[in-house]
Amino acid sequence: MLLTSIASGSSGNCTYIGSQETKILVDCGISCKKICAGITEIGAFVSDLDGILITHEHSDHIKGLFILSKKHHIPIYATPATLQSIKQMDKNHDIVEELYHPIEKDTWFCIGDFSCYAFQNSHDAADPVGYRVEYQDKAVAVVTDLGNYTSYTVRNLLGLDGIVLEANHDVSMLLVGPYPYPLKRRIISDEGHLSNERCGQLLCEIMNRKLKYIFLGHLSKENNLPEVAYSSVMRQLEEGVGKELFSHIQLMVAQRDTVSQIVQI
Repeated sequence: MLLTSIASGSSGNCTYIGSQETKILVDCGISCKKICAGITEIGAFVSDLDGILITHEHSDHIKGLFILSKKHHIPIYATPATLQSIKQMDKNHDIVEELYHPIEKDTWFCIGDFSCYAFQNSHDAADPVGYRVEYQDKAVAVVTDLGNYTSYTVRNLLGLDGIVLEANHDVSMLLVGPYPYPLKRRIISDEGHLSNERCGQLLCEIMNRKLKYIFLGHLSKENNLPEVAYSSVMRQLEEGVGKELFSHIQLMVAQRDTVSQIVQI
């Protein structure tokens, strides 16, 4: 099972998960050209894709969806409310109706030999979700755009081998930064984005002996830095996780505009 980020940040997000038989994307918030280049760099082909899982309808998660779908006719999976929002945004009717596959939260569905599961996120979108994907005895998750997390979130992230998890902002950088106050208030709200500190705290709650590969994703360009996110999350892990669990972790910051490290789980 391969896991990597094709792009991750406040300007666009796209994650690749693949086995020998099944290959999917979670979100496609960058241009179709960049998505295709990233998939080629991984060693796959766009024609190999079996589906696209959409977390929510904001542009940094669906920017390339319309052209990608028009050119390559890849099935799209999302909750009914998210699909309805996408349809309303598809002014040129690039996506044909049969490509839409509605899914229900908290219910397993299959794409090829992947078992997939959507769970609710706290974010200001129509019906935002994170995804858990399992293959044989391996499990990964993609979780971005959550203002906060609950015990429900933690339950859905237990027993993972790998994760792409939001570390959007450093609170101090956000508060002293140039954003207007209403936008700052939105970001730090329970329907905004997860801070570096809260990301690290969530990781401490889901840590297990299997979880080795951690990508910090969806970093804000204005309110975070890769080294700040890394050090903040690492500090939380050092303080909150015993050495027996901590020693095997491979913590990475997902690249904003390029393919990140490809990990095989």
